[in-house]
Amino acid sequence: MTDQPLCRRLPGRTAVVTGAGSGIGLAAARRLASEGANVVCADIDERAGKAAAAETGGVFAAVDVTDERQVEALFRTAYDTYGSVDVAFNNAGISPPEDDSILTTGLDAWRRVQEVNLTSVYLCCKYAIPYMRRQRRGSVINTASFVARMGAATSQISYTASKGGVLAMSRELGVQFAREGIRVNALCPGPVNTPLLKELFAKDPERAERRLVHVPVGRFAEPEEIAAAVAFLASDDSSFVNAAEFLVDGGIAGAYVTPL
Repeated sequence: MTDQPLCRRLPGRTAVVTGAGSGIGLAAARRLASEGANVVCADIDERAGKAAAAETGGVFAAVDVTDERQVEALFRTAYDTYGSVDVAFNNAGISPPEDDSILTTGLDAWRRVQEVNLTSVYLCCKYAIPYMRRQRRGSVINTASFVARMGAATSQISYTASKGGVLAMSRELGVQFAREGIRVNALCPGPVNTPLLKELFAKDPERAERRLVHVPVGRFAEPEEIAAAVAFLASDDSSFVNAAEFLVDGGIAGAYVTPL
């Protein structure tokens, strides 16, 4: 895997990335910028978001993705700054330790995860798509998860339910706006070696081991591997990929018994 793409597939296009300050979002911002895109780095963490924008030559937007007015302003900023909204990578999400089994997860934790992981994607789609309709072109990439289509005994009940919602919503939007030149796909990563995952598994090494054994390739993904999929879905190389669940999971969803 090379550090830079062999071709620049997004010159002059504008990509909005939520959760751009770390993990998959940061890797995606870097990759999209290297492909020639103007990147709007959105994050609730001002320090991390500004650092991402400085590194990618883009602009930073401080956004609480659960706040409708802030999300509306995010896409208006992208359009006012660069003159288009071509790619929306709606990636921000959380997975707090309070989100566990349905038997122990409280309603407050349930609602918080739904707001950040699902309602935020609804809001980002709601305010990105009108710009794309005017252009008759656009790619929306919503971060779901492989858990949207698989069950786990090590449950994070609200996270799993929220990602299932993202998957279903992406499919519907992809169908609804297909003839207007807009594609909407759900990116479904397997476990990714991000700060969020490291923090979760550091508190529960047994949970990490129980999950790792089910990955056929024998490791978790690196953020750059997910970012490569984002760049593909953002570009015209994926022009006939729409309303899809785009699995990047190392073979988890296709496995019954993994190699020793």
